[in-house]
Amino acid sequence: VQLQASGGGLVQAGDSLRLSCAPTGGTFSSGVMGWFRQAPGKERECVAAINWNGDGRYVADSVKARFTISKEKAKNTIFLQMNSLEPEDTAVYYCAAERRGWMVAFTQQLRVDYWGQGTQVTVSS
Repeated sequence: VQLQASGGGLVQAGDSLRLSCAPTGGTFSSGVMGWFRQAPGKERECVAAINWNGDGRYVADSVKARFTISKEKAKNTIFLQMNSLEPEDTAVYYCAAERRGWMVAFTQQLRVDYWGQGTQVTVSS
């Protein structure tokens, strides 16, 4: 299984972007999917995550007012809607997944089974 992410790009501060991620070569019927990001010189951090049913979500405090994670269950696809983007949001965004439903471990990067290739988000001031 591979995770295919899309939707990154170059935008101006205040703009919005929507990232998408879907598995190829297989599907998930359980577990957690989400987004991490890594800015230059910084550690990778979990931005948002959602469980299989969509009734359990995590969004980092730093983006909670501006980012929303959602899921289209039938297509096994997750989305990260990013509004009011700031230059500090500039980073490579990675889609990731794990199969056991361990949300806390996933957000702390203690259990990640799959990583996507990353998509660049650049926010200019």
